Amino acid sequence: MSAHQKVAIVTGASQGLGAATVAGLLTQGYRVVATSRTIPVSDDPNIATVAGDIGDRETAERVMATALARFGRVDTLVNNAGIFIAKPFTDYTEEDYARVLATNLAGFYHITQLAIARMVAQGGGHVVQITTSLVEHANSNVPSVLASLTKGGLNAATRSLAIEYASRGVRVNAVSPGIIKTPMHDPSTHEWLGKQHPVGHMGEAADIVNAILYLDSAPFVTGEILHVDGGQSAGH
Repeated sequence: MSAHQKVAIVTGASQGLGAATVAGLLTQGYRVVATSRTIPVSDDPNIATVAGDIGDRETAERVMATALARFGRVDTLVNNAGIFIAKPFTDYTEEDYARVLATNLAGFYHITQLAIARMVAQGGGHVVQITTSLVEHANSNVPSVLASLTKGGLNAATRSLAIEYASRGVRVNAVSPGIIKTPMHDPSTHEWLGKQHPVGHMGEAADIVNAILYLDSAPFVTGEILHVDGGQSAGH
């Protein structure tokens, strides 16, 4: 492997934003370790896949071991895996709560802890979370307390880790999207969802991928929550 080729880990990589991120990184010359519960084996020599639940420590350990065995290092971690359940607060079940916390928080914690330890040892790296602008811009039409609870926690952790590791060469940032066109949104809902943004339309997966690539190429940026949300976080 060329010493100039970066190696990235992407969680939740089998569809939607995760799959788009993998594709975007590959076009920029990265090698990628892609993980999700159902991700298939890839015959692309620049991709290593790891199937498993990122909320389990064992999966995170396999992801890290695979990255080091195949590519020898980890330069970038994209914490994309997430579960979003929009319900009135009193309608959430114990199962909803457990599922969201397992993926959104435990999934972040395990792989990020392993990745940062490796980045410190090799002299630097970059971690970026995918959160949501609903954290700062609550919407009565989209009740989402569990998203705010978990993704808001990731925003806070992003700033905390950025400061803790700034002097050791590890940057930590987040991308905070609005509503993005992915398979989780039926096309019949796109017009209504688009109207939830001041710009009047939904975002595209490429908007988020471009934000990730910008942050990964910006050595003076750390602790940033980059809103890519069609103006949602600015107001209405």
